[in-house]
Amino acid sequence: MKIAVVTNNGSTVSQHFGRAPYYKIFEIDDNIVNNVYLRERRTGHFAPGGMHHNQEHNHETSAGHGYGQGAQNRHATMVQELSDCQVLIAGGMGMGAYENFRSAGLEVILTDQMDIQQTIDAYLEGNLENLMDQRTH
Repeated sequence: MKIAVVTNNGSTVSQHFGRAPYYKIFEIDDNIVNNVYLRERRTGHFAPGGMHHNQEHNHETSAGHGYGQGAQNRHATMVQELSDCQVLIAGGMGMGAYENFRSAGLEVILTDQMDIQQTIDAYLEGNLENLMDQRTH
């Protein structure tokens, strides 16, 4: 199994999925971490050519954050970038991205934990709370 944690610096969980430049990837077999590495993001704000904030998000839409024109195409590209992963952990993300990742079969966990290693340990112990479960949709 591979777990991707969104991060700005490799040691803390990023609180904004779309603005984090890296994924920290954990390769796990039988609840044992076998390999850990940083993967640069190549989508969203980090796409080749760079996307400016007003191009990526349409905050004016009545549908909500992450549902603007073209959002599903951008999210599909992000899903492809994580096609070898089964779990995605972040501090926060828009509902459009969250729903697209979930629809693609990723287990998405939003957490307020900051330390990546503690977050992974909690996940492996079955104790990582998903803050999305507390939201009403």
